[in-house]
Amino acid sequence: MKTLELVRAYSIPLRDPRVSELITWYAGALQKAVDIIWSGVEWRYEFLRLSEKNGRLVAVIGSKLKVPVIPKDGGFRRMLRSELLKSCPYASHWVDSVIRTAYSMMESWRKRYLRGRAKKAKPKIKRRFARCKITLMKVDYNTKTIRITLKPWEYLTVSWKGAWFDRRVRGWAVGEVVIKDDRVIIPFKNSKVVKVKRIIGWDSNELTLDGYEPSIGFIHIDLRPLQSIKIVYEKKKAIAQSKGKRELYEKYKAREKNRVRDFINKLSAGLVRLLPNPIHVFEALDKENLTSKERVHRGRRKRNARTPWRRIHRRVYEVALTGSVSPEYTSRECPRCGFMVKTQVGHEFECPRCSLKMSRQNVAAMNIRRRYLKGKHRMWGFPRGLGP
Repeated sequence: MKTLELVRAYSIPLRDPRVSELITWYAGALQKAVDIIWSGVEWRYEFLRLSEKNGRLVAVIGSKLKVPVIPKDGGFRRMLRSELLKSCPYASHWVDSVIRTAYSMMESWRKRYLRGRAKKAKPKIKRRFARCKITLMKVDYNTKTIRITLKPWEYLTVSWKGAWFDRRVRGWAVGEVVIKDDRVIIPFKNSKVVKVKRIIGWDSNELTLDGYEPSIGFIHIDLRPLQSIKIVYEKKKAIAQSKGKRELYEKYKAREKNRVRDFINKLSAGLVRLLPNPIHVFEALDKENLTSKERVHRGRRKRNARTPWRRIHRRVYEVALTGSVSPEYTSRECPRCGFMVKTQVGHEFECPRCSLKMSRQNVAAMNIRRRYLKGKHRMWGFPRGLGP
């Protein structure tokens, strides 16, 4: 039995002059909080650390010699809160929301910086929004309204009664809303206990998504329509860019994004409908390594960049139970005898020890599932009679 956490977010149009004033203050306070936290960051040298790999201890050298340490002690937080309260015309809980959002942004920057995906530069606030804490909200589920405290005895009321999504979220709890200039985004949360019926291992490839589950067998999902969308709009954007038509380029970019999102949403919905109550196990892919100039040649990099594996995995995670395993050697290890092939060329896997012959995608899907179950039944799920 597993608990599946579900979150759905919907937006409600909002027209109120007070909202724009609130967001303007919030964005300024958020940037000020980031500035203060940035000024308190300490840069410390990172020393070698040991990690176990293939049964041996190896030294792990980080990509950065100096790592940022974000100040989090109580004294610094109190100073930060006092500084922000000086220019706060709203309820004090809005300052707490600003501080929490600022720390979230700094932690996100730190992770990306240590992975080489962000520069040593202070984060800048580019989007206008205000995140409302639960303590600033009073939700009435009978009238389907949310009362948001702006100032003491001054409120903003939002209602989702009669909205098109009303029936979809009946019985769901309201989470922390995000306020924009022209709308309010309301997240609805729910959880349900799921009796897991099967565990499916998925191998993510350039043109296919290949799965395996013993009672079903091998599952093949064609991703060529997704590649076609990418290729078509790459050409259209290139033409618009060569002619200097910025608006046309943005139009094609938005269309591509919408069509890709629609494809991924339908794919995830189809998996939930056709395969009820499974755990979908994916590889923990690193897109940076798959598009690195040092590791992958140019043609392959471009093709890898077209397939949004992470978005597919994230969307399935939002609607179903998921798991992840390391992607290393999934297509080079024999799922029958465990022999590790040194090099593997072509689409077919052949084990020199037990003579198993099988598609590399199917081998990877089986190994992904087996790794997830490792520790309980190491060879559980291998179908008898496959291969000579």
